[in-house]
Amino acid sequence: MTDTLGTKYWSYDDFEPGTEIDLGSHEVTAAEIVEFASQFDPQPMHLSDEAGQASLLGGLAASGWHTSAIFMRMMCDAFLLSSTSQGSPGIEELKWKKPVLAGDVLTGCSTVVAKRELKSRPDLGMVTLRHELRNQRGETVLVLQNPIMFRKRGETHDA
Repeated sequence: MTDTLGTKYWSYDDFEPGTEIDLGSHEVTAAEIVEFASQFDPQPMHLSDEAGQASLLGGLAASGWHTSAIFMRMMCDAFLLSSTSQGSPGIEELKWKKPVLAGDVLTGCSTVVAKRELKSRPDLGMVTLRHELRNQRGETVLVLQNPIMFRKRGETHDA
């Protein structure tokens, strides 16, 4: 289904195992790394380039939680905000594979792993997605897998 602007509106019915969804890209700046870290993860390697260089990370590095938040925004912009999403019961896997450094450009992809209807809620289905973010060198920096509940088409309150 599409909205009046031609944007796809995702429901449970649209997710098929193997479907890949492009998450676009995001350039990570030094300012956003420091801003996030100052509020949520004030470890030295997330607050200054000097401390980052002295650490195993090799430079001013985004917190893993910051990388996860960037991923969440990319997923929201790519499809979640244009969907019948009803939330997620949790995360099955989350791995931070490589440091995300100031200046890195992240790209991502979400792949449908499985889907199933919910017996207890016939208007909903559960879709399991595996997400990956890569840096500009093609290195995987984040892997995440989680189920998300979506309303079925015809059971939605969309346009």
